Amino acid sequence: MNRKILFNDGWEFAKSDLSAESCEGLKFEPVSVPHDWLIFNTLNLYENSIGWYRKNYVHNEEGKRVLLYFEGVYMDSWLYVNGKYIGTWKYGYSSFEHDITDALRKGPNEILLKVVYQSPNSRWYSGAGIYRNVWLKTREENHITTDGVYISTRKTQDGWRVEIDTDLVIKEDLRLTHRLYHEGKETAAVSRTVSPRGNGTGKSAITDSQVMYIENPLLWSPDSPNLYKLETVLEKESGEPIEILPHNVGFRTIEMDPDRGLIFNGEKMKIYGVCEHHDLGALGAAFNRAAMARRMKILKEMGINAIRTAHNMPAPELMDLADEMGFLINCEAFDMWERPKTTYDYARFFNEWVEADVRSWVMRDRNHPCLILWSIGNEIYDTHADEKRGLEITKMLKELVEKYDPKKNAPVTFGSNFMPWDNTQKCADVLKVVGYNYAAQYYNKHHAKYPDWVIYGSETSSTVQSRGIYHFPYEQSIMSDDDEQCSVLGNCSTSWGARSTEEVIISDRDVPFSLGQFIWSGFDYIGEPTPYQTKNSYFGQIDTATFKKDTFYIYQAEWTDYRKNPMVHVFPYWDFNPGQLIDVRVCSNAPLIELFFNGKSMGRFEIDHKNGNQLLGHWKIPYEPGEIKAVAYDENGNVIATDIRRSFGDAARIRLKPDKYTLKSNGRDIIFLEISMEDKDGNPVENANNRVFVKVTGSGSLVGLDNGDSTDYDQYKGLTRRLFSGKLMALIGSTFEPGKVFVEVSSKGMEPAYIEFESLPDSSDLTGVAPLAANMDYPVVMGTPDEIPVRKIEIVVEGDTKLNKDRNTVAVKAVLHPADTTYKEVEWSIVNVAGIPINTARLETNGLTAKVTAVADGDFYLRCTSKNGTDKTKLISQLEFTASGIGTAYKNPYDFISAGLYDYNKGEVGNGNDKGICPMHDAQTVVGFKDIDFGPVGSNRITMPIFTLNGEAYPIQIWEGIPGEEGSVFLTEVIYQKPTIWNVYQPETYILPRRLKGIKTISFVFFNRLHFKGFSFDMINRAFEKNYACECDKIYGDDYAVMENNAVHAGNNVSIEFYDMDFTEKGASKITISGKSNIDKNSIVILAENEKGESRGLVVFEASDDMAERTFEIERITGKNKISFVFLPGSNFDFMWFKFEE
Repeated sequence: MNRKILFNDGWEFAKSDLSAESCEGLKFEPVSVPHDWLIFNTLNLYENSIGWYRKNYVHNEEGKRVLLYFEGVYMDSWLYVNGKYIGTWKYGYSSFEHDITDALRKGPNEILLKVVYQSPNSRWYSGAGIYRNVWLKTREENHITTDGVYISTRKTQDGWRVEIDTDLVIKEDLRLTHRLYHEGKETAAVSRTVSPRGNGTGKSAITDSQVMYIENPLLWSPDSPNLYKLETVLEKESGEPIEILPHNVGFRTIEMDPDRGLIFNGEKMKIYGVCEHHDLGALGAAFNRAAMARRMKILKEMGINAIRTAHNMPAPELMDLADEMGFLINCEAFDMWERPKTTYDYARFFNEWVEADVRSWVMRDRNHPCLILWSIGNEIYDTHADEKRGLEITKMLKELVEKYDPKKNAPVTFGSNFMPWDNTQKCADVLKVVGYNYAAQYYNKHHAKYPDWVIYGSETSSTVQSRGIYHFPYEQSIMSDDDEQCSVLGNCSTSWGARSTEEVIISDRDVPFSLGQFIWSGFDYIGEPTPYQTKNSYFGQIDTATFKKDTFYIYQAEWTDYRKNPMVHVFPYWDFNPGQLIDVRVCSNAPLIELFFNGKSMGRFEIDHKNGNQLLGHWKIPYEPGEIKAVAYDENGNVIATDIRRSFGDAARIRLKPDKYTLKSNGRDIIFLEISMEDKDGNPVENANNRVFVKVTGSGSLVGLDNGDSTDYDQYKGLTRRLFSGKLMALIGSTFEPGKVFVEVSSKGMEPAYIEFESLPDSSDLTGVAPLAANMDYPVVMGTPDEIPVRKIEIVVEGDTKLNKDRNTVAVKAVLHPADTTYKEVEWSIVNVAGIPINTARLETNGLTAKVTAVADGDFYLRCTSKNGTDKTKLISQLEFTASGIGTAYKNPYDFISAGLYDYNKGEVGNGNDKGICPMHDAQTVVGFKDIDFGPVGSNRITMPIFTLNGEAYPIQIWEGIPGEEGSVFLTEVIYQKPTIWNVYQPETYILPRRLKGIKTISFVFFNRLHFKGFSFDMINRAFEKNYACECDKIYGDDYAVMENNAVHAGNNVSIEFYDMDFTEKGASKITISGKSNIDKNSIVILAENEKGESRGLVVFEASDDMAERTFEIERITGKNKISFVFLPGSNFDFMWFKFEE
């Protein structure tokens, strides 16, 4: 009988650098497959390396073909058996198989798989290795080809028609039977004899087509995923089975209408979807069914009904889980075609391998009832940059998909951020089902222009948020801050994404023809840590440790029904500086909410979920200890849900909360154990960051630790980590041994906590299963093993935070919690509301105390931070101050002026990386900066760090003043053009046509989206610069005038003075003068004056017909001087410029 058995056990692994030509001399260690070799070192997650996998296989299947089937190997793999090369496979996400029969010998055989990982090859963390299951297949000459069963269901007037096409290779008459089961009961069957072509003397490949009819099956939907099982049996006429294959079958109708959107089983439905990458947090890319099922369960709680497999083919088990749990799948294949996005990505293999990859992808996944879309690409630059070639590839891929899914179980689509441009629209017109990435503003326009298009949001949102991190106030949008975290309050957005979670929901809710949307993203993932250069992304509504962020509940409030599962959620946690004004927000799926603070109602808010533009209640409350409580009411005023956040103190006890108490002893099951802290009164300490140690004994092992913090580089596979925002997740994996599992969690300064689990016997077939690898003792990266980190910095003010000219100074101190923290060092600073340093106040600091002196009017924030034993800011505390009646603070152009300090804008401006800004649209946007003090010398040399999304030319205008206002002057238009480096600002320096001096306003006019970090001017030492006479500091005498060409006409007894000319120690002994002598000889006295005295030199500029340049030797001038040019009686000279030289 043909068999397919799991082949994950018994593998060994070794790693080498890219130069290794063989694995000779390498030390192999046992390894658990699925396996990701990069996840074991968080400090080098993109290590260039070769992974070598070796396994001994005892061959006893003579007379049969033997194949190895890999569900996924990342990437560029090469298979050898007994030293003989078998074959290669390039793409890291498609499944493949190799026939190894001819290289086998009876008895022991060595299988060797070489996997080459060259970075960068992906825009996110890919992992590396055999990260999905491996199968050993043995087959006779009679067999069903791999993925050779093709199932299509169609509703008819009389019921449902199930068409089953089967690709076989047979050499004799056989019986092919299909039986349909529901919950173990047979509901239908068809069967017939199949024969080889010709006279039957040899084997031949045939396709058999059979049809069964079902009168009234239970329908499959996300709410009711009623699954049937189709069993296909190939057997001899005697009844002896040759091969048995199971498949999921679901009965559903799907209509995608350009005007009505998605009609599912006859009812209007919206896609509430997420985009998901493939890593599983602490497990890395190594697939685990239990971990994935848990993630999908969390998504269900959020109200999610669809997943886009961004941006690649998923694990086969994800498709099975989607069938079982009720998720619609937008099954995606590629993030690039011919044009690469990174140096070593799939583009280098695309042309040669694309047909094989599409065939593997479509044939493997085409039968799943969860499948609704085939996506052939994400943000494919080929469709935008090359009209002809992009269109050719679009057509080719569509034809390939339909070649292997000719009955169109799902339509072909793509997701694109290039939809505003004609070239991509031409490609989209081939597909007709069109996904928009961050382009909801074009829906209505394109719906009118292309009335036959089916439109949906293939990628939306891209708000960024860190669980449990709040940057106040809510009104101030902050994309990046010193702690490298993103505020989950709702005020942290990217330049290309939505401004808020509410905007994401509303923008699709109010478009009836849209199928729905896939938000970016459901879970955080490793890699792509926008807007920082940290470890994992901030885009998710759930972090990598599977803890829910506040935004999870906002989507849940809008995408679930309070009649079925009422909910309310209030945030933030309740522990801040006394008197600090805190934004309190409440979301609920109910129609009415109310907030209570220390028992007193703060007011009610009615939520209009269908049409409203404000989906959350919002209050501002000065912090004081106590509790905030949110209450949700139904339409009759009945309380249906409550949520409470209470003040808390330092951590006193460890709290353990598992997702279950039993394991299956199958080597793959996992308990997710939430570790948190509570204070002496039993309140959860929601900002706890204690370091804990986890010890697992008995019939289980620790297989992962994760806290969801992108800035924490302690090992996923270690034995200790800090809590982040009060939580840490420990993954407890099963072994093959039933029995007790004992867990001990300890932390310095408190009693250990213990919990016990039971690993139950598992009757399932464990052949080929490799148990999860246990964590090991790795060195601590963040802080020290015996540390007590700072949990909170409380800023205490002696008096009022309102300052004026009579009381412009106040004393403050920082109180650290807990008091016995290991790390006593803090840093103080003065910043604005966006966290950008400003000069409106002065600080005198002494450890934990400081004196604040306001030197200008306006609001400012006193900030106190701690690095908590690391080399970067980890904790921020700040308090707002207001100053009045003191004066104005001027910006210094010779220090860097952050773009976030802009005073004026015309056009929409969003957050840029690193406290910069980003024009939100490809349209004219003006950004102005007032009160810049260039001083008397000024400067004309400006440097601007910019990050663009491509290497095209970006024009930028620079103005003095505000364009359109009286007195404004256009200075110049410059072009910024550099090869883009993702998320990296690259500076460019430009020369303005003249120096800016004194107090000025500078404006920049942008015409495209880009990230603008800010600007600085070079401080000019004009002693060695070209100085124009008209730019002097003082001029006086009997006869002088500034001419039309800006030269200064100097007549009798005229003095032209230049202050603060610093010749340094090297000095100057030459001067070049540009001018026109209108007489035979003009005598000019050059007077240098400083505190030590003066020196005089005389030069004679002879007659010239026009402006001329003359160089003169002078007595050496050093140090700081005032320079005067004195024109004697009888002078008649037009003075243009001068320049001193060494």
